[in-house]
Amino acid sequence: MTSRSSVGNKKRALVTGGGSGIGLAIARGLADAGYNVAVAGRDSKKLKETGLPSYPVDVTDEASVAALAKAAGPIDIFVANAGAAPTAPTLKTSRAVWDKALAVNLTSVFSCAQAFVPGMIERGFGRFIAIASTAAYRAYPYVGAYAAAKHGVLGWVKTLALEHAKSGVTFNAICPGFTDTPLIARAVDRLAEKVGGDVEAGKRLLARDNPLGRLVKPEEVAAAALYLASEAAASVDGQSIIIDGGELIS
Repeated sequence: MTSRSSVGNKKRALVTGGGSGIGLAIARGLADAGYNVAVAGRDSKKLKETGLPSYPVDVTDEASVAALAKAAGPIDIFVANAGAAPTAPTLKTSRAVWDKALAVNLTSVFSCAQAFVPGMIERGFGRFIAIASTAAYRAYPYVGAYAAAKHGVLGWVKTLALEHAKSGVTFNAICPGFTDTPLIARAVDRLAEKVGGDVEAGKRLLARDNPLGRLVKPEEVAAAALYLASEAAASVDGQSIIIDGGELIS
């Protein structure tokens, strides 16, 4: 575990997939707001570069998640951000691709809730925030397994919220549209190859369904997470905040 000086007795937050992209933006936003923040993930180099306390974890492995819970100790705000979007035509999606997509995008949220939420309920306070996607609301070609998993995340979060409404713990999701992250950058590069290597043109192609005409910024997603983590969001429960520049209403 890497270390960073503690910020008094502030609430403790843990962000999975916190080494880059949306997870890193959320971790930094929470840290800047005074939370004691740690990040977790598989890429130890990226985690170390954050300068935040960090823990190795494979969120698709239940034993690894249990070990993370033991190592991290009591957590007040948990952000389930780890994810991946394998691509394949629906009827050519292998069982391995399907299983992997559900394991990292859905079952990991289940495992993390099982590991961290009981302690929150016992202490009478907690925030469980799952990073879903606009794919939880609409279909995109070639990411059927990913879309199925993200739909499942919303169902899981809503059910948790209903069952534990009086516990002091809230359960919510954030659904970003295409966001300017390393994961999306790889998709942009593939699109750019089709338009003469123009990366900006590739971004515009990916953002063509966003009325703003651009990709969502990680910091915009982080701002929503910061609100959901706050005391002000105590009555926001079982909800999903869509951050897509108006894509879903266009």
